Amino acid sequence: MASVTYEHVTKRFGDVVAVNDLDIKVEDKEFLVLLGPSGCGKTTTLRLLAGLEEITEGNIYIGDRLVNDVPPKDRDIAMVFQSYALYPHMSVYDNMAFGLKLRKVPKDEIDRRVREAAQMLGIEQLLDRKPKQLSGGQRQRVAVGRAIVREPQVFLMDEPLSNLDAKLRVQARAELSKLHHRLGTTFIYVTHDQTEAMTMGTRIALLKDGVLQQFDTPQNLYDYPVNVFVAGFIGSPSMNFFDVTLTGTKEEMYIDGGTFRLKVPPDKAKVYADYLGKQVIFGIRPEDIYDPELVAPGITEGRIKATVEVTELMGNEVFVYMETGGKTFIARVDPRTKAHVGMEMDAVLNMDNIHIFDAETELAIR
Repeated sequence: MASVTYEHVTKRFGDVVAVNDLDIKVEDKEFLVLLGPSGCGKTTTLRLLAGLEEITEGNIYIGDRLVNDVPPKDRDIAMVFQSYALYPHMSVYDNMAFGLKLRKVPKDEIDRRVREAAQMLGIEQLLDRKPKQLSGGQRQRVAVGRAIVREPQVFLMDEPLSNLDAKLRVQARAELSKLHHRLGTTFIYVTHDQTEAMTMGTRIALLKDGVLQQFDTPQNLYDYPVNVFVAGFIGSPSMNFFDVTLTGTKEEMYIDGGTFRLKVPPDKAKVYADYLGKQVIFGIRPEDIYDPELVAPGITEGRIKATVEVTELMGNEVFVYMETGGKTFIARVDPRTKAHVGMEMDAVLNMDNIHIFDAETELAIR
């Protein structure tokens, strides 16, 4: 098994900088997720490691070995692509065994590895079938199995679940996590789906326009986002943002949004003292906004008078879209809520979980 190190790696396509000075270390046996919107450089980052793209600047190490000039076939990695790229004329068994045959692995060893991987993935009964006889989920398992039999140092996965329907994706997500624990191998996984990233990754590298925004555990990205982009990208529905001014004194500080005024808890007021009288960005997650009749106990309350515009019943929760002073925000409330369109409501905010960002840099103030 092996760690992976990107050392100030840059990749340019002409004038376009796809990856800009990426500097991260993936620990041995870690499940790292490369996350970000389309065009952020996550797939390019994976392809640089696989050797499918040449590095413009910097170094990539697998373990202690510099692999900048090592051909893809000699990097001891296995890759699962977004399109499963199975050979249509071959059986599942032959698809899984093909790479090993090219490497002149002995026949009995190929058979052992293929059958072990098939058992691990629950596809033993499919080994004689052709890809066209398989469902999307089964093809996805075959593609993963083809990578497993290689017994590589590092698994690379480029949005392998994006072709599956929602229910199957949840199931496959759990299977991949179990597989990672069972194999004890380094996984690097690309996705634009923050739910996948949060549930599967031991750490997440969040990219935007080729630049690493934050590299941390899923919980820390959620609790302590470093900037407005991270705060808005992690969490579903995403964080609500308001342009506000910090008013009052260091002892009695308020968030003034024009149509609302919220008292800042004293412990947080100390942190924001340098921003008194200045414009800032105030962030609050939908799950920290409550129906006034269904407030969680023990929170520091703040209230915003708002009008309900839309309600979305999700079964175990309700998304309530509210408007105040021309600004729409979302609350994620208890399903027992009586909120309905046109209703005036005193939305209750959990002031213990507020986020304040610098209006110019958009960096979190801590």
